[in-house]
Amino acid sequence: MADTVNEIVSAENLTEYVQNATAKVPSTPEGMFIAYSSLVIMAILPIFFGSYRSVRHHREQQKHFETSGEKPETMSRKDAAMFPFISSIALFGLYVFFQIFSKDYINLLLTGYFFFLGILALCHLSSPLITSLVPAAIPKTQYHLRLTGNSDDIINYKFNLHDIVCLVCCSMFGGWYLLQKHWIANNLFGIAFAINGVELLHLNNVVTGCILLCGLFVYDIFWVFGTNVMVTVARSFEAPIKLVFPQDLLEKGLNGSNFAMLGLGDIVVPGIFIALLLRFDHSLSRKSNTYFYSTFFAYFMGLLVTLLFMQLFNHAQPALLYLVPACLGTPLLVALVKGDLKALFSYEDHPSETAEEDKKETTQTGSKKEK
Repeated sequence: MADTVNEIVSAENLTEYVQNATAKVPSTPEGMFIAYSSLVIMAILPIFFGSYRSVRHHREQQKHFETSGEKPETMSRKDAAMFPFISSIALFGLYVFFQIFSKDYINLLLTGYFFFLGILALCHLSSPLITSLVPAAIPKTQYHLRLTGNSDDIINYKFNLHDIVCLVCCSMFGGWYLLQKHWIANNLFGIAFAINGVELLHLNNVVTGCILLCGLFVYDIFWVFGTNVMVTVARSFEAPIKLVFPQDLLEKGLNGSNFAMLGLGDIVVPGIFIALLLRFDHSLSRKSNTYFYSTFFAYFMGLLVTLLFMQLFNHAQPALLYLVPACLGTPLLVALVKGDLKALFSYEDHPSETAEEDKKETTQTGSKKEK
């Protein structure tokens, strides 16, 4: 997870940088302000829209569970505890690969992989908009693609002609990214990944979220401050796993090459926790999203602090060092003030059978006391 805010200079594309630091064109205060402001906006918008989309997705999951009896898959506490270790292995593996093999060949493979993933992510995000613009003359002819093996469905997908039109449109953006590696195309894919991640990746409860964020808090600090692995991979990795914006936009326009960068991990990881708080707000039925908005604001402030320290120390910063305390401390403080600590830690997106039975027993006990 390339979750550092850092400056890189590119001569031909996003991942080539000047080896001699003295050759770097200095950034103007205006250019830096525009670049970092744009990064902040591009970071908070996916969290905001992805969180509200996650509420709708959660309702769809509940309806599916009621009709089919299949419980949705969510991240368990064990998964959350193992995630930083798995991420460390993957990160170090990429670092070794870049040291041994030519980064051009590795990035060629990664570019093709993220090309297809980016098109699918962009389709999922833009499908409602594009299909609403499709002329009525194009009918919504239904198709069903199904591939089975050993009585299990390998592929079971239903789509119509409007979905095909959406796929063609998104493939054009994919082709632009594939051929030009332009930073705008990179950001389109990156924002699509971020929104889809916040929408679809669900933490079942706050405890799981705390374990995940605390683990990645240590992971981020170690790989940024303890080694050069994170920065090296971030600079060498040619894929839309980061948002970039040129600091020399005023001088060179859209062809700017002096980029400021923010990793998608710094958006998605806190974002899925903030989305969980929005679903918790909805479960309280108070017609106010106090936990969501307060933590969302805390994330915004944490991001500003990250950028500030990066400028003060002129060194790559582990953004989760500042974002995790902000995103964990804020809802806990709000819950303490409002007396919701028990409700916060007992909330589950998809309650287990034991939790549901305990809830029923509590409800029945309360009814008896009232009688």
